[in-house]
Amino acid sequence: MGHTDPITTFYTEALPKASLKNNILTAPCPFCTANGRDKQGTMVVLLNPDSFFHGYFRCLHHCSARGFALEFARQRHLPLTHVPGFDPDREYTRSRTEYPLKNINHELLDFSDKLTNELISRFKAMGIGSGVLRETQVGYNGRYLVYPYFQQDGNCYAARCVHPDRPEDSFWHGDDEFFDKQATIFGCEEIRKCENGSLILVEGEDNLLTLKQLGLPAIALPTAADFVHLDVDTLAWIQTLFIIVHHTPESEASAREVAERLGYKVRLVTWPDATPKGYTLTQLARDTGKQYQQTIFERIRRARSFSPFSSPEREFLHFKEQLQYLGSDNYLAMGSGFPLLDQALGGIHGINIMGGLPKAGKSSFFIQIASSMARRKIPVIYYDFENGRQKIYSRILCRLARATSDQISGRRATNDIMERLIQEQSTIREMLPWFRVVTDRQLTPEFMRSHIDFLRHETKSESIVIVIDSLHKLPFKDLSKRRTGIDAWLRQFEAMRDELHVSFLIISELTRESDGTYDNTPRMGVFKGSGDIEYSADNAMVLLPQWDLLGDKPIDQRHNDLWLVASREHSPGKIASYRLDYPFWGFIEQQ
Repeated sequence: MGHTDPITTFYTEALPKASLKNNILTAPCPFCTANGRDKQGTMVVLLNPDSFFHGYFRCLHHCSARGFALEFARQRHLPLTHVPGFDPDREYTRSRTEYPLKNINHELLDFSDKLTNELISRFKAMGIGSGVLRETQVGYNGRYLVYPYFQQDGNCYAARCVHPDRPEDSFWHGDDEFFDKQATIFGCEEIRKCENGSLILVEGEDNLLTLKQLGLPAIALPTAADFVHLDVDTLAWIQTLFIIVHHTPESEASAREVAERLGYKVRLVTWPDATPKGYTLTQLARDTGKQYQQTIFERIRRARSFSPFSSPEREFLHFKEQLQYLGSDNYLAMGSGFPLLDQALGGIHGINIMGGLPKAGKSSFFIQIASSMARRKIPVIYYDFENGRQKIYSRILCRLARATSDQISGRRATNDIMERLIQEQSTIREMLPWFRVVTDRQLTPEFMRSHIDFLRHETKSESIVIVIDSLHKLPFKDLSKRRTGIDAWLRQFEAMRDELHVSFLIISELTRESDGTYDNTPRMGVFKGSGDIEYSADNAMVLLPQWDLLGDKPIDQRHNDLWLVASREHSPGKIASYRLDYPFWGFIEQQ
């Protein structure tokens, strides 16, 4: 027959007279006679390995035969060891309930006979036929509809009576031991029948009946408020549980609560956004008529898994958004202002860590990049634990106005310089909405995320640059555990990079040799205090002075070489030389 999966093989061997067409196996029902029917009906088995209901059998003439492969074997008295998925260590037949001798089975027959034509038409309007009403033994006591709650032993000990026009008007009839919340599962016999298969949990008896009319296995609780009392252990052997509730916040919250308790096996069937509040399956059945089956199967197919993972659809959409972002103007605009640096790194993206000797100009280098980006309306948050807010602004003003520190304080400033200072102060003022300096030494990852959210909202920008000056002066709860603290911060930066489109420029200290000097070789091993820099950095760089720190070489002739020592995407090597633009607190990139 073209199918080789174990479930299909099991059914085709057990039903040798069956025929398979369009993934549906059809055969004379072997259970009708045993269930008291005069004529033999037709059995169908769903055999689509891609379906959640693969292996589900039922009689089209509403004898009690239905379920998955284990239930089929039980009813045919076949050895369970022949059934795919059988677990010999599982307690299949042991019941945890002691049932009384007295039941209300005889009363149900009387209630069923009292169903009026008007009530039958009521159910018919919901797509519920007389066959389903007979199978479930729904009845009427003259004023209330009677829904029998059969138990696993096949008997009914209690029924819920509901006014047909006022569902809130209801009461229980029968043995009060079975009014207990743990026992009030309408159609609970389906749980055993659906072992190793799928089952649908709904709110309200009528909603269940509409699904049973479609041939779907389902159980119901009277109201969403009863979901909290559901004993999830009774569903331990259900492979997949679909939950469908009324379209109300209360019902949907109850569904999520059950999903949290059951975990991965749950799939939540949600209502479209335009659905009226309070909408139910019975209303959907009335409104869609013959399209109800197609609508329900489509909703089930699209049901959202209650999973620790995001949905494949969301992942793909996020992937597409990332591709679009990589080609967007926002992404391409993330340049440092240094052409050779941008060429080497592809712009300022990801986690970029730069180490350098003390007083080599690391802060000035990143202040220049950060202010250049902010002037182009790329939001930057500069976390400073080295210089102070006023010093950062002063250095930016010196560089923009081509003025010395003395001149910006008003000493020895010519008229031309004063004009430039006034003009560039306006430049800084216009830049500040995109350039925020934080000097809070109580900084936490939570505060940082709030800063990012605020600035993104204010600037309406997808991308943000974070400058950390410096990594080794970030706040730690325990100063004696500096290395683990640094590594913990790096984990947080990785998460922000991946979740929030954040790029980082991070200053790191270098390790001293045993004689107190620094290694002038550009390599990963020169970074201080964290083994995780090697793994966290998308780009690791070292800024090395090419002049004697104690020598007398003219300041304006001093330059540093910037090396890329490790990268996820780019080739390591020398990036460029940067001549100190003295005394203006800047650098000039050179070939």
